[in-house]
Amino acid sequence: MSLVKLPGETNLSKFISIIKRSIRGEEIDLTTGSLKTTVLLLAIPMMLEMAMESVFALVDLYFVGHLEHSSFAIQTVGLTESVLTVIYSLAIGFSMAATAVVARRIGEKNPEAAAKAGVQAIIIALGLNVVISSLGFSYAEDILLLMGASAESAEHGKTFTQIMMGSSSFIMLLFLINGIFRGAGNAAIAMKSLWVANIANIILCPIFINGLGPVPAFGLTGAAIATTIGRGTGVCYQLYHLLNGKNTIKVHLSYIKPHFQEMIALTKIAAPAVLQFVIASCSWIFLAKLVANTGGDHGSAGYQTALRLMMFFMLPAWGLSGAAATLVGQNLGAGKPDRAEQAVIQTAKYNFMYMLFITVISFAAAGVFVSFFTNDEQVKIVAKQAIYILSSGYVLYGIGMVLVNTFNGAGDTWTPTWINLFCFWLFQIPLAYFLSKYLGLGPKGVFIAIPISEIAITTTGYILFKKGNWKKVKV
Repeated sequence: MSLVKLPGETNLSKFISIIKRSIRGEEIDLTTGSLKTTVLLLAIPMMLEMAMESVFALVDLYFVGHLEHSSFAIQTVGLTESVLTVIYSLAIGFSMAATAVVARRIGEKNPEAAAKAGVQAIIIALGLNVVISSLGFSYAEDILLLMGASAESAEHGKTFTQIMMGSSSFIMLLFLINGIFRGAGNAAIAMKSLWVANIANIILCPIFINGLGPVPAFGLTGAAIATTIGRGTGVCYQLYHLLNGKNTIKVHLSYIKPHFQEMIALTKIAAPAVLQFVIASCSWIFLAKLVANTGGDHGSAGYQTALRLMMFFMLPAWGLSGAAATLVGQNLGAGKPDRAEQAVIQTAKYNFMYMLFITVISFAAAGVFVSFFTNDEQVKIVAKQAIYILSSGYVLYGIGMVLVNTFNGAGDTWTPTWINLFCFWLFQIPLAYFLSKYLGLGPKGVFIAIPISEIAITTTGYILFKKGNWKKVKV
């Protein structure tokens, strides 16, 4: 694998060739060859995968934003997504553990052990999710009220939240199984599973929301039905590739039984990873509640619109940073810590360029983006203000993601957990409360606190990355 150009080959044609190879999903050895090419082959499908994940919320937001009482609908979608971040935390935490262990075993040239570890991660995560989704379904309306929704808005969105929480096992499986594929270096399958899920969601959303033929119009509830079917379809696609025996990860039925020693080892990595994302998601939940309390229904709807747009652009960056996690895991497994470090640096450069581009786009087209998702002028004003403030820190967000995923990919999930605890709970939340309440800035104060805290995360991550202790972690 080389970046040396063939006779007559231009930089553009070379890049197009890399894109084709990355989407095709060929098996590659991540421990040898040109790092620039390797990072791109891994990162492109990961970025597209994460872009597809963010499309779920945007599709729902678009269709419900044009319903009657759209501010209630937008708020419900946004607040439910905020609560679902607890599920996302569990899913991402276990997918991080699965990626780290699978990548390490693949680097050690032991794909059978990688497959067994992946199955054990699925068993543990699904067991935990059953409890959480049951509680979410039972207390859906109470959750919306707790998040700051008005009584009318909570009643309006109760069924939507029940369906989304009750079907959250699909979210769990999408993230976790994709983490297994990413750890094995086959990011293309992970990407395509989200394509399948999103295509189904995009087709079904207008049908179930607005009604078509024999299908009645379910309104806001229809968005939840469509999303659930879409995610379920994506999971079926994943399971087919996990069980068909044609990829590096080959799962046999004999693997699908608890192996407690493996489960304990995985849990030791996953527990701090889950805690890491619970800390972050609970911070976002608190911020959403703070905006709802200080800005009312319109302020909350504006913030949720801006946040969904932000995540649409940020999730591809998270996908790119996931390439660093896989490369670190496989190269540490192959006994190549210096190559692992260089992979992180190269990935950070690519994420810097991507986020710089997104910053320019966000400042230039904030009004266009917002108008696409809502007709409410009060919601538009808040959403545009939020986008301008949040996007000011995009470049540093991108670098920070790569640094944090370096530790996760090495199996050192405690370091990012401590970083999140300090920068979110001990810094971001108090700062947001002080700015919005004591200085009277309202939602604007919450918006300002977000990029400031992300700067703290990036700075701390860089210092710890340079110390190099992550290279010595045993998995």
